[in-house]
Amino acid sequence: MRRSDREVTDPVKIREIISACSCCRLGFCDGGRAYIVPMDFGFTEKDGRCTFYFHSAAEGRKAGLVRKGGWAAFEMDCGHELVEGSRACAYTARYCCVMGGGRLIPAETAEEKRAGLTAIMARLTGREQWDFDEAVVEKTLVFRLEAEELTCKVHE
Repeated sequence: MRRSDREVTDPVKIREIISACSCCRLGFCDGGRAYIVPMDFGFTEKDGRCTFYFHSAAEGRKAGLVRKGGWAAFEMDCGHELVEGSRACAYTARYCCVMGGGRLIPAETAEEKRAGLTAIMARLTGREQWDFDEAVVEKTLVFRLEAEELTCKVHE
């Protein structure tokens, strides 16, 4: 990160920023071209490592890229505010962002799918107890990204 004065390394602050973000953009490489998708997400942290959970229809471009496995990049941001300046190039913006990448891993069992869906619903609602329709769970693609790289930046 070029601006180390804006880097955030405190895990508590990083979790707060992740929790404040409304979506996570996943970036895939598809045939040498970027494919970026905004998604709802859930996350967990264990031993300082973040795992992000996503869901999707079981068919389509995104599902095919997830099933290929491999690496994906992610980005999420929040707290945008324009800061006016005296001239055009003196304007700036306040923001928080988290970026990184990791391996995509599709859930293979119904139990793994329910755990991922629970993480998503817990982040969205604050509630951790859910019953899921088994027919819906079976036809839904649930996958996780285990963050191997993660940076956080705040411009206040």
